[in-house]
Amino acid sequence: MNTLTTKTPMEPVHVDVLVEPDKHDDAAYVRAQALAKAGLDDDGNIRVRVVRRSIDARAKMPRFLLRVAVGGTDATPSVFAPKRLGGQRVIVVGAGPGGYFAALTLIEAGLKPVLLERGRDVRARLKDVKKIYSEGLVNPHSNYCFGEGGAGTYSDGKLYTRSKKRGDVDRILDLFVAHGASPDIGVDAHPHLGSNVLPKLVRNMREAIIAAGGEIHFEAHVADLMLDSGQVRGVRLTGGEAVEGEAVILATGHSARDIYGLLLRRGVRVEAKPFALGVRIEHPQELVDRMFYHHSPRHPALPPASYRLACQTAERGVFSFCMCPGGFVVPASTAPGELVLNGMSLASRKAPFANAGLVAQINPADVHGDDPLALLRFQAEVEQIMFRAGDGRTQRAPAQRADDFLQGRISANLGATSYIPGVYGAPLHELLPAFVTRALQEGLAILGKKNKGFDSSEATLLAVESRTSSPVRIPRDSETLMHPQVSGLFPCGEGAGYAGGIVSAAMDGVAVARAVERQFKK
Repeated sequence: MNTLTTKTPMEPVHVDVLVEPDKHDDAAYVRAQALAKAGLDDDGNIRVRVVRRSIDARAKMPRFLLRVAVGGTDATPSVFAPKRLGGQRVIVVGAGPGGYFAALTLIEAGLKPVLLERGRDVRARLKDVKKIYSEGLVNPHSNYCFGEGGAGTYSDGKLYTRSKKRGDVDRILDLFVAHGASPDIGVDAHPHLGSNVLPKLVRNMREAIIAAGGEIHFEAHVADLMLDSGQVRGVRLTGGEAVEGEAVILATGHSARDIYGLLLRRGVRVEAKPFALGVRIEHPQELVDRMFYHHSPRHPALPPASYRLACQTAERGVFSFCMCPGGFVVPASTAPGELVLNGMSLASRKAPFANAGLVAQINPADVHGDDPLALLRFQAEVEQIMFRAGDGRTQRAPAQRADDFLQGRISANLGATSYIPGVYGAPLHELLPAFVTRALQEGLAILGKKNKGFDSSEATLLAVESRTSSPVRIPRDSETLMHPQVSGLFPCGEGAGYAGGIVSAAMDGVAVARAVERQFKK
């Protein structure tokens, strides 16, 4: 039994408090519960603040699990602190989270970033994204994957990562807040911005980089590296323009296939890397709430339920990827003649459907030969097969009810879907590679047994989800973070094979920028 004291702890004491949904935003109630847990009497002067918020869905009625700091003082959040820039120029290829956070970090080191983005700024980019829906037209340089902000800008904006050992997650979240994000992202266990919020934050980062003396050039497509005796001297754009710099950070994202080809042509080593491929699985959000909250209807104070699932089949791992509660399935193709799907949610997550990737692991051994781009070509071939299976003109997606997929039969009819370009009934069990179909069928059955309704006729599979990560890695030295063959060339982020989402790509951008700074100080 605690003996209450009024002495305020100099360092914060962290306690966990379970709160019913009706009480989670009742500050006085949470304060009283936290002080009682900490064994402190309330003298009115003790600081109490929620530092982490998650959902405990084990009880019949899900509750909020709050990690509360009692006492101490608030830590000062990190903010962008630019320095006066010197004459050293660092070329940053790609304006996704890896590139933008690298640029911000370079500026804090007094180095001038010259950022080159093949796509367009967020406002112009949105027009190109809309054309995918309205006309089925895919601009190969401006789409869901390419353009300012990178692949995450118009495909959800999740800010959680399991790669916390790679860098300071709080630093990344603080910088997002400094550029306009809600402070809640520093509290939520699974922070999310939403595809309607990220464009504003990206624009604010761009303006901060330019105001500090950095350069950002859109529709600047890198076509070649300028190499001199094993040293990179800059890059050359498609129009022939040379852009010189003392170092080059390659942060081009997981879909910049032309960059891998460029590196091979120039004799710069790349390697095949495992990735995952499968489908988007879509359920009514109400069904997902029932499956994972074990309660229906969902309490209005609770967010829509989400999940992260995985199992091992006879041949390979199967797992969920990029789960979007209250979201939409979207077309994420980066070139004409291919069909690629992804998921997104707006900040409110109020849409009636939930979707996630349901994917199987793909290994280099699954594709014969030692070509480092073999898995990349396999990925592209599957995407082209899915496009040709339709009318060969639009982004309509082949689809199949989950129970029909398990039985190997075409669905007689399809339920409603969030996918705006539309769907049509197709034998996904035949269109997907046979070993992927086997793994997904076995994995779907396993997951359905554990989560009633997951593999039912209410679930719709849409194909193909193929851009889970890059199927290629650009090697780099573990200490210098430079390519082992080319001095001054710094592979970075998802496209280089060292990240898997907005936060991990941003952390890698910070790490690489600091490696550039160390190299310049030698």
